[in-house]
Amino acid sequence: MAKESSNRTVEEQWRAILAGDHPAERRYRRIFGWLPSNPRCRWCNAPFQGPGATIMHLMGKHPSNTNPNFCNICDDFARQNIGGAEVELAMLFADVRGSTTLAEQMDITEFSQLISRFYAVATSVLIRHDAFIDKLVGDQATGFFLPGIAGLDYNRQAVLAAQELLQATGYADHAGPWVPVGIGVHTGTAFVGAVGAKDGIADITALGDAVNIAARLSSNAGPGEILVSEEAYAAAGVDYEPVEQRSLSLKGRTQPVTVRVLRLSA
Repeated sequence: MAKESSNRTVEEQWRAILAGDHPAERRYRRIFGWLPSNPRCRWCNAPFQGPGATIMHLMGKHPSNTNPNFCNICDDFARQNIGGAEVELAMLFADVRGSTTLAEQMDITEFSQLISRFYAVATSVLIRHDAFIDKLVGDQATGFFLPGIAGLDYNRQAVLAAQELLQATGYADHAGPWVPVGIGVHTGTAFVGAVGAKDGIADITALGDAVNIAARLSSNAGPGEILVSEEAYAAAGVDYEPVEQRSLSLKGRTQPVTVRVLRLSA
């Protein structure tokens, strides 16, 4: 996490980082992302294991004692700068479909290994597309694509990442997928920044209605489906023909949401 001028407000600091006013921030994220290995800092991609972790230790980076999801430097910045800014971004939510049934059919160790493999694959795909990995929890992986990190084509990167994730989980293989995955992609405005307490645990996340829509799209996606909201599909500048359109009634919304349904062919 890049250090900011003390003359800036917390909102201005976050907006500058999220808008990419610090090119070094994006460059370091990309470099760290190529170093082995997972797990790693959710914000700067600093690896916590393998040879890459040795390099990070020389740079003064290591897992935070307060929040192991972040390195000590990113965690310190978040706790010292509680707050954030409203920004445009694309959101990707990927769920392992039918995970409850899978857990019943497999022993605990086997199921744990399956989910760990899914996390590792999802992390690699999201990092390659310059996403901020928001969560790896339960049976879900979440990535946010910010213009200051993923570039001006952040909407396109979200759609491409979703397709690559299906490919990486076997949906383009004749043998079929090794794990059932459904994905939702949406674009919009959300609050992005640090929430929590300065003297406690702080988390860097995105909040808002647009985030809720993306999450609900993924929960409505069947195995092998990517549900891309009409807004995200248009903003991504992709043109896949023919593409199924579907109207969804999402929980908590009075108006239906139109989505494009993308799949891979084996």
